[in-house]
Amino acid sequence: MPWLVALLLGVSFFVAFAHAGAQTVHAVAAVPQPTMSPDDLLAAIRNRFRSHRPPPPFETYVIVRKQETNYGYPDYANSYTDHVWYRSYDHAALERRETELGDVGQMRFERPLFNQATDPGPPTADVFEPAPLHTLAPDFVPTPEASLPPVIATVRARGEFDYRVTEVDHEGDEIHLKLQPRREPDRNRLRELWVDARTLDLRKLVATDKLFVENGPIYPVLFTVNFEMFHSVPTITHIHGVVYGGYDGDGQVVDYDFKELVFPLTLPEWYFNPRDYAHHVSEAPE
Repeated sequence: MPWLVALLLGVSFFVAFAHAGAQTVHAVAAVPQPTMSPDDLLAAIRNRFRSHRPPPPFETYVIVRKQETNYGYPDYANSYTDHVWYRSYDHAALERRETELGDVGQMRFERPLFNQATDPGPPTADVFEPAPLHTLAPDFVPTPEASLPPVIATVRARGEFDYRVTEVDHEGDEIHLKLQPRREPDRNRLRELWVDARTLDLRKLVATDKLFVENGPIYPVLFTVNFEMFHSVPTITHIHGVVYGGYDGDGQVVDYDFKELVFPLTLPEWYFNPRDYAHHVSEAPE
């Protein structure tokens, strides 16, 4: 019957057309999306790191320092363990050294900082912050880190002005960036970053630092720094340092481990005033 043949032809044409249309839609959906530029990627990594700040107001931790002699043997005389009670807004800290016999030494006041004549730290240090212009005096009080303001609008910052990204590689579940400072390489210390490819949280970095020799020259150091998330805060767990620039003394290779990190709600005010230590010997923390 002619009308039946026409109906079947019409149905076949409709099915073929619908199938072709579905293929066309699928092809459009498969078009790749543009990727982030290297500079935008670095800005996003920095913004992700800064989104966890400011750090907790107080931290307590143990830093274990180990180094080798210039012959490659363990340097026990210059390896030690320090207990640290730290206040973040001004970098003030009470420290006590643990002896080889397990005793705890006298109280002393420090300001743990990178690129200074002191042990690096704290575990929550802002690694994107430029190093200070000069070696800080012991009584230096830095500008307090501001609290995060309320979100009024979303503003997308384009570009990164301190560093130029020279290479971006995908290594498993990590992204590896190589950086070159655009200016002031002594202050802009970052050289390499490894971040979680999914979250952009820091996992490892390479940065420059300095070794301050008493009554002597200052030598360049290269630090490899490892991170872990602790209570949703990126924290330093290990630092491996190598001194170069012609240095041939003890401590060419040094390692720091940060352990027993705690974020207490508060610490006594006198911990951060060395003039009060003599009045609180019986209350000294261990």
